[in-house]
Amino acid sequence: MRTTLVIARLTFREAARRKILLAALALGVIFLVIYAIGFYYVNKDLNRPGNVGLIERNEIRNFLLMAGLYVVNFLSVMMAVLTSVDTLSGEIASGTIHTLVAKPLQRWEIVLGKCLGFGVMLTLYLLLMGGGVVMLVYLIGGYVAPNALRGLGLMWLNVILLLNVSLLGGATLSTLANGVLVFGMYGIAFLGGWIEQFGSFVQNQTAVNIGIISSLIIPSEALWKRAAYEMQSPLVQALGFSPFTSGSVPSPLMIGYAIFYAVIALLLAVRQFRRRDL
Repeated sequence: MRTTLVIARLTFREAARRKILLAALALGVIFLVIYAIGFYYVNKDLNRPGNVGLIERNEIRNFLLMAGLYVVNFLSVMMAVLTSVDTLSGEIASGTIHTLVAKPLQRWEIVLGKCLGFGVMLTLYLLLMGGGVVMLVYLIGGYVAPNALRGLGLMWLNVILLLNVSLLGGATLSTLANGVLVFGMYGIAFLGGWIEQFGSFVQNQTAVNIGIISSLIIPSEALWKRAAYEMQSPLVQALGFSPFTSGSVPSPLMIGYAIFYAVIALLLAVRQFRRRDL
């Protein structure tokens, strides 16, 4: 276990030195600044006497909160894939992996250590971005979304899911093929989620089924839909539709499937890396 923690620390330090992480952090801070300024002026207008009632103000605040978290979810997913897409395949191609496997290490320790290192980094990034959006809305507008911690937890699970899928691809494919695979799967889930949302709105069961099938391929979009459902306002829940979720809400069974999917992806990554000729 100590060896795994050493690998995790080295992975975290290596990821921290990459320019992509610095660029993502810089853009994330810029995003939060722009979001804070925009939300401040919208909230200022909402608070004008006689403008809108309290219920309408909170509905608008919730909508702006969900819009910010929608962007955070996308940025976190991109971070999970871009920072880890070449962590195994790139090191295998360059030969730097030999410096690790030549030591008295088990290969599973390498994969698990890299998963932990990237997981800690992505957790901190999500806390900065997602927690920043939630805190800004509270500090400026005095509004707290329902089940905010539960929603952020589901977003975190989404990030870990795609990280493990990326590690699996890195243990099996080249860096380029891995990137195409992970982004392609995410694109399928994203498109399927919107088809399901439209199908739920027009009550087309075929379109809903397409969305469900895409969620079975990879449940990344289903996790976001459930997170959005948890954090949306009671009025939107009563209406059953918003731009960020749909009437066909992913069930807790789908959340369990996503956890199972993430665990199996990591186990397969360990298995493939152990069998791969370095």
